[in-house]
Amino acid sequence: MRLRLEPRPRPSRLWLWGSPILAILLTVLTGAVLFAAIGRDPLASLEAYFISPLATTYGLAELALKGTPLALIAVGLSFGFRANVWNIGAEGQFTMGAIAAAGVALQFAGSEATFELPLMLLAAILAGMGWAALPAFLRARLEVSEILVSLMLTYVATLFLSFLVYGPWKDPAGFNFPQTIMFDQSAAVPVILANTRLNLGVVLALLIVAVAWLVQRQSLLGFQLRVMGLAPLAARYAGFGRARLIWISLLLSGGLAGLAGALEVAGPLGQLVPVISQGYGFTAITVAFLGRLHPFGILLASLALALSVIGGENAQIAVGVPRAATGVFQGLLLFYLLGADILVRYRLRRLAEPGSLGAARQRATTETA
Repeated sequence: MRLRLEPRPRPSRLWLWGSPILAILLTVLTGAVLFAAIGRDPLASLEAYFISPLATTYGLAELALKGTPLALIAVGLSFGFRANVWNIGAEGQFTMGAIAAAGVALQFAGSEATFELPLMLLAAILAGMGWAALPAFLRARLEVSEILVSLMLTYVATLFLSFLVYGPWKDPAGFNFPQTIMFDQSAAVPVILANTRLNLGVVLALLIVAVAWLVQRQSLLGFQLRVMGLAPLAARYAGFGRARLIWISLLLSGGLAGLAGALEVAGPLGQLVPVISQGYGFTAITVAFLGRLHPFGILLASLALALSVIGGENAQIAVGVPRAATGVFQGLLLFYLLGADILVRYRLRRLAEPGSLGAARQRATTETA
């Protein structure tokens, strides 16, 4: 039996949402094979990855907590990705947002001021936007690739963070550990579920997802971003300001990444440390595409990727799975997603064997056409 890919008359709506599900299933199956190959029980390993973390209220709370920064960053990235503006440096903007929020917390340490947390969030948003403004300016004015600039700025932000926690911001009573002092209670995001770490940032993320959906689907800005991504010449003919849309999409994504950084240091961490991210900025790229750049799809995808992070930590303890398995899972998911996406625009057609009645009919149809 021979198969051939042929273009569809129009993209398949079924496979538009079916290919992420297929990619997840293929990732799980491949993971089971890999676990067996390294001498681990596949069923026990998959249970530790995907079932055990959801068995308790604390586990569900951790899932929502881990999914919050992923959802915030991915929703921001989706604005630019729709317009073919590729912000790959959300990790750096996340870091700069965390630094700005920590700077406010340290400035008002001991004051217990009620305005401290709102000021931290505002500072983080502005810091993320400022870090994203650099690639925005270079892309809009000089046509410099925002991919390279935003990515390289990530390493600058990481080094700046290390400089601060190893230098001027290091806690003098911290036994020489590279960390700041613990933030005041007024600088902490309020916990909303007792005996867990689930905080108000989850509610804020849900509100932002809803607003993002309204902007993308019901506003002129969302329409302009879609047109710029799908038909740049049509967008130019219609008078949509290309430079303005580049600025808006990068500043939006940078601001939300910065906000995610603030929620991380003001939430579960409570201080600034050398490593504040588990690769949220890069993982959010996978989340954005897994969620089809749709805010509510991104919300579900962020929970799926958060489960892989929590499940990886749980599987290390319960089954002895290597730590790198989490990265393997995320890489496999992106690989299968890109492969399965071909079914959106193409379909498999079975070719009849040479010399068969079906082959003769196919030749007759071709000649008639």
